[in-house]
Amino acid sequence: MNPAGPSPQSRIVLELCRRVIRPAVRVAPVTSLGLRAAFLIEALAGVRGVPSGIACDRVRLPELRLEVVRPVDRMAHHGDGVVLYFHGGGFVACGTNTHRSVVAGLARRTGMPVINVEYRQLPKTNIAGSVRDCLTAYRWLLDQGADPRKVVFAGDSAGGFLVFATALKAIEEGLPRPAGLVGMSPLLDLDCADKFTHANAKLDAFVAVRGLAAVCRLGGAVDGVIDPLLSPVNGALAKLPPALLLCAEDEVLRCDAELMSKRLRRARVSTELQLWRGQVHAFPALAPNLPESRAALAGVARFIRSRTSPPRTGRGRIA
Repeated sequence: MNPAGPSPQSRIVLELCRRVIRPAVRVAPVTSLGLRAAFLIEALAGVRGVPSGIACDRVRLPELRLEVVRPVDRMAHHGDGVVLYFHGGGFVACGTNTHRSVVAGLARRTGMPVINVEYRQLPKTNIAGSVRDCLTAYRWLLDQGADPRKVVFAGDSAGGFLVFATALKAIEEGLPRPAGLVGMSPLLDLDCADKFTHANAKLDAFVAVRGLAAVCRLGGAVDGVIDPLLSPVNGALAKLPPALLLCAEDEVLRCDAELMSKRLRRARVSTELQLWRGQVHAFPALAPNLPESRAALAGVARFIRSRTSPPRTGRGRIA
């Protein structure tokens, strides 16, 4: 993607990540105390106001909170189409505050309500617990009258993991599958062995493989072993709906996206994989106003609309 090369704005973001964020991430302690300190990222993001033209309605469930984000001039019902969004943050940081801008961008571009899910993270629960919370959010959405044929799961980074893990869990428990899945720079394999040896491990301006592996062990291991079936790449993929995957060319999680794309195609699941040149990990969520981010989100919106509004055939009948 972006064959002309990265925009000047993207070059600045990339250099900032290399010089500031990457060194900070590499020395951040992956301990219970260090994880608890990650809440500051979400707290600081809460200082920003709600994006203009957007309404946010907050819903509190017993174990989690949701935020229904929609354009102020749209009062669409959940049954008319909705996006369930799972934020990234490595299962330890971020939330509805940090990701309100990207969620608002999707709401504007699709005209649909987008449910921003504030699931529990480490150290309050493990990765399986985060998946359960996201499944609870999907159950709630279905209870509100949402048509699963018009529901798309979307998320970035760890949220991309939750997109696929939640869809697989929903199918396993007999719930209807959603209409589509979107993973932006998704983490899809908790086994990080291949990531250590991937060429992008040294090129990634954001993600440190050593820290990522430590979080995966902390959140996914039981008695020191990570169950391979906890990773979406190892799931029963054949029943999944069509998927859109996108990531930066030089990020280490490219290997997860490529592996999932390969396995989805092998399972005969319609899949599109986009590789974006000169971008950073989860760029549409990290910096949604970049030219490339706007282009990527426009593509995500097109995919969502294509999955929730099937083309008409014959005499105006819905296919």
